[in-house]
Amino acid sequence: MDTADLALPVTVPSTALFTDQYELTMLQAALKAGTAARHSVFEVFTRRLPHGRRYGVVAGTGRVLDAVENFRFDPAMLGFLREKAVVDEETLDWLAGYRFSGDIWGYPEGEVYFPGSPIMRVEGSFAECVLLETVILSILNHDSAIAAAASRMSSAAGGRPLIEMGARRTHELAAVAASRAAYIGGFSSTSDLAAGFRYNIPTVGTSAHAFTLLHDTERDAFRAQVDTLGAGTTLLVDTYDVTEAVRAAVEVAGPELGAVRIDSGDLLLVAHRVRQQLDELGARDTRIVVTSDLDEYAIASLAAAPVDAYGVGTQLVTGSGHPTASMVYKLVARAGTADPGAPLMPVAKKSTGGKTSVGGRKWAARRMDADGVAQAEVIGTGEVPPELADRQLLVPLVRGGEVVAREPLDVVRDRHAAARAGLPLSATQLSRGEPVLPTEYAHGPSGS
Repeated sequence: MDTADLALPVTVPSTALFTDQYELTMLQAALKAGTAARHSVFEVFTRRLPHGRRYGVVAGTGRVLDAVENFRFDPAMLGFLREKAVVDEETLDWLAGYRFSGDIWGYPEGEVYFPGSPIMRVEGSFAECVLLETVILSILNHDSAIAAAASRMSSAAGGRPLIEMGARRTHELAAVAASRAAYIGGFSSTSDLAAGFRYNIPTVGTSAHAFTLLHDTERDAFRAQVDTLGAGTTLLVDTYDVTEAVRAAVEVAGPELGAVRIDSGDLLLVAHRVRQQLDELGARDTRIVVTSDLDEYAIASLAAAPVDAYGVGTQLVTGSGHPTASMVYKLVARAGTADPGAPLMPVAKKSTGGKTSVGGRKWAARRMDADGVAQAEVIGTGEVPPELADRQLLVPLVRGGEVVAREPLDVVRDRHAAARAGLPLSATQLSRGEPVLPTEYAHGPSGS
């Protein structure tokens, strides 16, 4: 379904205070210095991938577009800033009329990225662009981390469906964003109804152990669930004795029982035993769903087990050990005056300790081999080499302050699957290693 056309009745609040105070104090100082109107180019990138990861996944772009559109300082916010003396009256007057009117380019959502990739480029006056740093990084760092974990889990699952069920393990609003990011990374459904409502992600869910414990017997609980939800439901079979529960489940629902869920124990061993028992009872089409604190490694270890679907919670919504993508937002080029026609000059941080940046407005392209497999991430400034002209990665997202790139979430999900399939096979290995593609710089590390 085209989620971009759903017009879901969800109000996105102003994002104007989803920022750090120094964004506003820099703005005030730049206004006084006469430099606030200088045309500037900021880029989002990461200097390195999380340890052992082979690729990153761009996620959150659609949410960034919402955030930029809703970056408005209403009277209550301006009153708060005045009361706390965060900025002066001149700056408050400027903020009252704030509307981003610049351009944003970026990797399309769902695409993969590597160290140095200019994942997003924000252009406009310094004043307009600097205010967006925190909210853009907040969204991209969180969502890209979750999507990368989801992508690894999806690869490990080998085509078996994955259910996102981590809402109770994170902030209630982060849970909705995590469901969205997981869907991009390859998950097929979520237990979170807010995510289903907001993004039209398929939702699933039946019962927990509490429902079984509520009833006098396990058989009574199964009968109540089947009577309400039908024989195609999923029955939770590990509250007491798994063998007895499976027998009772098939007797109550019949061989048409949809699925059983296993949430504890040695999942590999129990899954084999349950599959054998189901087949012996004539429930050969009954599926087996496993949960219980899974991550990509646990999923991979169950590849040979008769498991039909996985439910993943904690490890997914925490990025499977890497809850951030460590992206930064850096000024890479700016004009010398406020004249709209003033040329851009590259600027870059020169500090030590691995926190340097590369100056200049950049393009990015992916070089492919004769078989269509990616070979390198090529990043440069200036003219794009002719052989890479049709391999460029950045696309327009916002032009003149207007969003131009909203798209259905299913398109993003399909894009990620295609991008991952275009990487070398080693990209899906779970063993620790370097990024699967090298990052190469063209035309040297400078230029505008």
